[in-house]
Amino acid sequence: MNEEFTDLLDKHNLKKTSPRLSVLSILKSRDVATSQPELEQIIGKEVDRVTLYRTLTTFEEKGIIHKVLDLNGTSNYALSSSTISNNQLHDEHVHFNCTVCLNVYCLDQLHIPKLSMPQGFSSQNVNVIVYGICYSCNKKAEEFLKKKDNA
Repeated sequence: MNEEFTDLLDKHNLKKTSPRLSVLSILKSRDVATSQPELEQIIGKEVDRVTLYRTLTTFEEKGIIHKVLDLNGTSNYALSSSTISNNQLHDEHVHFNCTVCLNVYCLDQLHIPKLSMPQGFSSQNVNVIVYGICYSCNKKAEEFLKKKDNA
């Protein structure tokens, strides 16, 4: 078992189960947010759908992961920045939806400023989603155009 993950589960008073450790390992290994169907494919028959759903719900409630919707309205999950850095703050950052490859990226370096809410309103969560073309897709388009121009 990965010591980082077991410590994280201990910190949140969660049992160290194989499904929980698998989900943490997968999410940490990916550069993009991952949907539950994708997680089901990656994990295979090791974890059933209900257990995966409960694991994701528990992790989200504890602030270990956060959820962001993709262009199709599907929930995608990524480790919270505070989880990775062991920071207690649940920072809010910009998310990026690529309109070409449909990947969802956490742009942890782009923080959302604190909003001053009107009297009588209180925010619980702030989410900013930017839609566009990611670095990888832009790079592929540039390469394609270079090949086309050289032909």
